Amino acid sequence: MRGRLWRLSNPGLPPERREELVRELMDARRKRDRARVDAAKRGLGERGPVWWDDGARDWNRHLAKNTPYADWWAAQTPPITT
Repeated sequence: MRGRLWRLSNPGLPPERREELVRELMDARRKRDRARVDAAKRGLGERGPVWWDDGARDWNRHLAKNTPYADWWAAQTPPITT
C-alpha cells in the first residue's frame, strides 16, 4: 500500500483456522479492539515472528523501492499506487 510491502497471511494455515482468525479479525475491527486485531494478525502470520523458514529477511512495511523488490515494483503495469 502506497509503495510499501506488507506481509501476507501464512499460506500454511489450515483453511478452518484461517477462516476462524479472519472472522476474529473482522469482529475485532468492527469493535475497534486493537488488542484483538493484533492477536488475530499475529495468528494469521501478518505480524510477529516470520512464518517462512528459508532465512529471507522480513521486508514488511519497508518502501518497495528500498528493497530487493524495487525492480519488480517499478515494472508493475499499471503502477501500483494503493
